[in-house]
Amino acid sequence: QVQLVESGGGLVQAGGSLSLSCAASGRSFSNYAMGWFRQAPGKERELVAAVSRSGSANYADSMKGRFTISRDNAKNSIYLQINSLDPEDTAVYYCAAKQAMYGDTWYRNSNSYDYWGQGTQVTVSS
Repeated sequence: QVQLVESGGGLVQAGGSLSLSCAASGRSFSNYAMGWFRQAPGKERELVAAVSRSGSANYADSMKGRFTISRDNAKNSIYLQINSLDPEDTAVYYCAAKQAMYGDTWYRNSNSYDYWGQGTQVTVSS
C-alpha cells in the first residue's frame, strides 16, 4: 500500500513557474514507477510525465519542453517542474504509482496505475 500526497499547487501568473511535489509513504518506494497526470474541468485526465524506477523520464508529446519530472528515492518523492505556465495548464495535478518489475518500465495510461494522490490545484491567470 502506498499513500501519495501532492503539494506545491497554487495561483500563478502566465509565464511563471511552479514546482510540484509528491511524497509517498509506505514501503519500497523505489519499486514503483510514478507518473504525473492532470485533469482540467470538463476534460479527461491526461498524462503529463512519467518516471521509471531507474529515474528515466518520459513525457506526453504535448508536454515536452516545459515540464520536468524527477524522483528522489531517498526522500520517497517525485517532483514536477513546470515552466512558462499558460492558462491552458490550469488543472488539478495528480501523482500516481504503479509497482513495476523492471527498472526502465513506465506507464502512459492512467488505468495502469494502482495508487493516486488527492491532487493539487494549479491555476494560471492570464
